[in-house]
Amino acid sequence: MNKAELIDAMASHSGLTKADAKKALDSFIGATTEALKSGDRVALVGFGSFSVSMREERKGRNPQTGKEITIPAKKVVKFKAGAELADVVK
Repeated sequence: MNKAELIDAMASHSGLTKADAKKALDSFIGATTEALKSGDRVALVGFGSFSVSMREERKGRNPQTGKEITIPAKKVVKFKAGAELADVVK
């Protein structure tokens, strides 16, 4: 499902117009992005939680040359599904 399909699904399930559903989705994405950027965790009970964690520097290999390289440390976004979502997807 892409963003346009998600907006259509949100509009049909909620009775909102597509324009209002797009505003709601964009607002959710913006608020979640800002929270994660500031280091907060976003938890949606029953659905899951988004968090930021630090991935340590590590060694890797260039697949073309086989030469060992250093992969720098960086922040990554993680999503952990909630119990209700995990049960539905089983």
